[in-house]
Amino acid sequence: MKNLIKSAKTATDDNTNLPFSIYSSVKEQHIANVPVMKPLLIFVLSGLKQLGKDKVICPTGSFVFLSNSPTIDMRNIPDSEDYFAVLIEFEYGDFDQFKLKKNSSKKYFQGEINSVLEKSLHQYIELSTFAPSEALHFRKKELLQLIYLSGYEDVSAIAEPPSLSHQVYDIISEDISEDWGGERLSDHLFMSESTLRRKLKAEGSSIQGIKNRTKLGHGLHLVQTTMDNIGRIAEDCGYQSQSRFTDQFKILFGMTPTELRKTRMHDNG
Repeated sequence: MKNLIKSAKTATDDNTNLPFSIYSSVKEQHIANVPVMKPLLIFVLSGLKQLGKDKVICPTGSFVFLSNSPTIDMRNIPDSEDYFAVLIEFEYGDFDQFKLKKNSSKKYFQGEINSVLEKSLHQYIELSTFAPSEALHFRKKELLQLIYLSGYEDVSAIAEPPSLSHQVYDIISEDISEDWGGERLSDHLFMSESTLRRKLKAEGSSIQGIKNRTKLGHGLHLVQTTMDNIGRIAEDCGYQSQSRFTDQFKILFGMTPTELRKTRMHDNG
């Protein structure tokens, strides 16, 4: 796993726009209500991850694949070394290769990073620093196929068909700093605003709820993957006030951006 960690660190040191993310911490992180709006593959390369109220444990050398479910509680726990994970987000269409194999839907499954997956992930990380996005798209689908062929057939059932809530999330994600109102969103979806609100309510969601999760989820990602000023992150997420962003962040995730940021840093002295 050390070579993987080294490659991932090197890639992110030299590039800011990569098709994967690194989450690392030197102290335990306990983050509530993490939004997972697209299928998410997490490779735990150091430390361990704990998921949900069932306290599912994902140790070093394992992966966990999360379905596009609304939220999940997470703990990122360093042990003898820092916590370090590589995250890859997928689109629903990436799973088209499994249409004839799909089982009943799964919220998550976990497995071991075998030698084939380790080598494939290593190649994906290195390729991402210079290859065009089209090539990386095929390599992502290849990762899914390798997981399937490694005996984890649940990968064919991990992606739920995009709900209306997911469609609204995708629209807002295109420009998070914009103020997306109901009328503007409904125009994009070719339906009336009243119909949009009614259908979202039937899914147990709302325009404001999706906006909050989308903006704060992006803020969480920036706090975890950059050292940008919290005020700058708030602005990038469409908040005019850093204090407002901080308050909403703590309400949703259970800790402030500054508290979370400190878990990524070693104490001085």
